[in-house]
Amino acid sequence: IKKGKMDYLYDKVQLYDTLKHVMQGHGSTYNIPPIQEDLKDIEHHMLHFLENHDEQRIASPDFAGNAKKGKPAMVVSATISTSPTMVYFGQEFGEKAEEDLGFGDPTRTSIFDYGSVPSVVRWVNNKQFDGGQSTEAEKNLRDFYKRLLNFTITSDALTGDYQDLQHYNQQNTEWYNDKVLSFVRWSDDEKLIIISNFNAENTYGFELQLPEDLVSKLELKDGDYQVEDQLYKTYTSTLKVENGKAQVRIDIKPLESFILKIK
Repeated sequence: IKKGKMDYLYDKVQLYDTLKHVMQGHGSTYNIPPIQEDLKDIEHHMLHFLENHDEQRIASPDFAGNAKKGKPAMVVSATISTSPTMVYFGQEFGEKAEEDLGFGDPTRTSIFDYGSVPSVVRWVNNKQFDGGQSTEAEKNLRDFYKRLLNFTITSDALTGDYQDLQHYNQQNTEWYNDKVLSFVRWSDDEKLIIISNFNAENTYGFELQLPEDLVSKLELKDGDYQVEDQLYKTYTSTLKVENGKAQVRIDIKPLESFILKIK
């Protein structure tokens, strides 16, 4: 960053590799908060990504085999810090990179060949660029990316402060586990509780807790606060603050994420 004059570095060997293991089902979300702590002084220079020309496509069988498994990871990647986030073309359609184009094996989209990327071709739709040939699954996934990315570029809290909820809930919350990840982002004008479920089969329910020091930082007085998911605007719950401690009921479906805004 300083000597090499690089504006941004891929956050590859820490965040990406850790998220990949979690997406594949054999990694723990408890490994993620220490990465943020370790990189907090240079986080603005760390480029977050889930796909690029060197790495395997999420939907390819050698990675996750299912583009939906990228959804919780994308929420975490885009909201956990002030780092910029990159979306590789076709990622928002769940491109599988099944073609053998000559350079490199299937699972990656080659940068060396003139070849087509089928999911992108369907979206381009004979230069109409309207998704006219896209499948329903592709359109639904693109809608998710659209909602998430449009939220991130207008959210004041995502340029503000961060505090992990993982360690505190690991110690204090029944049914909390290492397939979910939670943290809080806030500014003077916006307070967000973000939680993602990386498990593709299980719905989890628990009373997510906010520690006393965080309640104080958020300047939350005793009482009830409504929280609403900002991605789809369908999930709501109540944040209960009592004697300086806070908890909110969470029921989160497989591969679901909430960006809960405290009202």
